[in-house]
Amino acid sequence: MTAADLVLVADTVHTLTEAARPVQAVAIAEGVVAAVGTRDDVRGWRGPRTEVVDLGGAVLTPGLTDGHMHPVMGLQMAVDVDLSGARSLDDVRRLLAAAAVGRGPEDWVQGWGLDPNVFGGAPVTSAPIEAAVGRRPAFLRLFDAHSALATERALAIAGVDGPRSFDMRSEVVCDDRGRPTGLLLEVGAMDLVTAHVPLDPVPVRAAQLRELLNAMSAAGLTGGHVMDLLGDSRQVVAAAEGDGELPLRLRFAPWCLPGVDDDGLAELIDLQGQGGRRWSIGGVKFMVDGTIDNGTAWLEHPDALGESTESFWPDPEAYTAAVRALAAAGVPTATHAIGDAAVRHALDALDGVPRGVAPHRVEHIETLPTPLIGRFLRQGVVASMQPTHCTHFTRADHTDNWSARLGDERADRAWRCRDLRDAGVPVVLGSDWPVAPFDPRRVMADAQLRRPAGEPDVPPVQPLQGLTPLMALQGYTTQAADVAGESARAGRIAVGRRADLTAFAVDPLRADPDELADAPIALTVVDGAIVHRDTAGAG
Repeated sequence: MTAADLVLVADTVHTLTEAARPVQAVAIAEGVVAAVGTRDDVRGWRGPRTEVVDLGGAVLTPGLTDGHMHPVMGLQMAVDVDLSGARSLDDVRRLLAAAAVGRGPEDWVQGWGLDPNVFGGAPVTSAPIEAAVGRRPAFLRLFDAHSALATERALAIAGVDGPRSFDMRSEVVCDDRGRPTGLLLEVGAMDLVTAHVPLDPVPVRAAQLRELLNAMSAAGLTGGHVMDLLGDSRQVVAAAEGDGELPLRLRFAPWCLPGVDDDGLAELIDLQGQGGRRWSIGGVKFMVDGTIDNGTAWLEHPDALGESTESFWPDPEAYTAAVRALAAAGVPTATHAIGDAAVRHALDALDGVPRGVAPHRVEHIETLPTPLIGRFLRQGVVASMQPTHCTHFTRADHTDNWSARLGDERADRAWRCRDLRDAGVPVVLGSDWPVAPFDPRRVMADAQLRRPAGEPDVPPVQPLQGLTPLMALQGYTTQAADVAGESARAGRIAVGRRADLTAFAVDPLRADPDELADAPIALTVVDGAIVHRDTAGAG
């Protein structure tokens, strides 16, 4: 081989391949792995410009890819007041009031991460927060990003004074007199107000995106499957890349919404493969239901409030037709399906369809009947799941909103990651940022613990669904690569594979998950270039 550009040496290297001998050194040239071997091989790989990084006791793995995230759209969602730590309405009001200080009477207040559990079972309305924001226009996203609260002034600016009709399942929730309560369910209703919410210009969001991706890189991420491509997202990511190489590879899946026609499907097909140097469009995202917490999921039987009975698509067969049209064109699809009826219908739609450049996938899968597990395996459909949705937003005693709505039987089928893996179904892991924090170390830890990492006193939710350390790591590496149709190019450390690598200060296959959650990332490499280096962890 020619001289390497970069050589990484570590006491432990998990290649996630069937390597015949232990690997301690990896040579990289022109962005790909050129050789693997032992420390004794390094001398033969060096040239006058070769950089050698001895990671010592750090552990090198394939680069981590978040299987479900929203880093560009999230810039419009995770703005202003972070409400994710609020545990009561008093907490929410205090945070909002502090943010409103000094703002003009028409200045907007925005918030995100609002947990419906703070309402204590009472209706979720804007009334409790109107005074806190000084009657200003305010738009607060609930944690699941599928609903929001808009204050009376925000609704007035948007011209929303009563119920509306939509092409998709969305609702402006109104009281008995037809007056909006402030609760907006699903994207159609929320867009009525977000059209009037101030938005930073593209260059500002491009800089914010680079800052966010740098933080993700420092947490060990080398890539992400972005489940949207909305508005001016292409301009934002292109502008960010115009300022220098992105520290993560991003693979976007634009949405296909109810009402799509043949021209819309053709446009989605034409988008495939477009992109830049480290970002591309690959796949299409569907939503066949909403969320359980909002009562907008699609369940086989109503929830405890008589809700979650319908598909996000008013005509579910139109969803099926769109999925099949895209699959026939070789386009891989990803379907948001949370309720049991939604998961069943997604599998029905995918039954017998051809696989394109990558397998089809179902996102979230929050409550799963046992008979559907075998269908994932038989149909070759990948499960894409977010363990921290379980550990952050539900409780083992079923006193949370999600569990109370479902009842014990369906809540006991929560996030069946282990049952799917044990059945042979690939399970890709992700964060769904900004719905939950993006740090992959914590997602992998929670996937094993079934409780929040670092909180040993919190009872685990369905502990038998905990993954093994290897399963958790595979969910961010081999299986993330496979679902993107990149089995031969990524997800493993082997000659000819892309040199996207992550070095942990601890061994993710042996460390206690609580320790893994806070362990430093010594080095992150994308395309053979070091994009993050912890000076305390790398030589």
